[in-house]
Amino acid sequence: MAMNHIKSLRSILPTKEIIVAEGRRTFAVGKAKKGSKGGGASDAPKASTLSKEVKSTTVVGANILKDGVDPKVLPDSEYPDWLGHLLDKKPALSELRRKNIEALPYEDLKRFVKLDNRARIKENNSVKAKN
Repeated sequence: MAMNHIKSLRSILPTKEIIVAEGRRTFAVGKAKKGSKGGGASDAPKASTLSKEVKSTTVVGANILKDGVDPKVLPDSEYPDWLGHLLDKKPALSELRRKNIEALPYEDLKRFVKLDNRARIKENNSVKAKN
């Protein structure tokens, strides 16, 4: 049934006109402000109106609730010990390979196994991709 319609359209319209009509895209146009050519100036980041005191005592932007407020920054003694170690640099695979595997602590050994497996998978994938 659909083929009959296509054949009838081909006899009426040349094929170039069909391609042009199907390939056209239209986009909605938003309302422009008076006196502005584009939205470039309004997209620029705005200067912060918060004082330095407020920035240093609160975690600005951490509130996810409509009615809530941003949490206050607490002294370091109020936070758990492990929080300070989250940003510590972890050893790379090449560094772990140079060390004695039997003498590595459990966390480093676990990281070594994960990184080594990842490296082997990448190597196998690249070999298969070349073939």
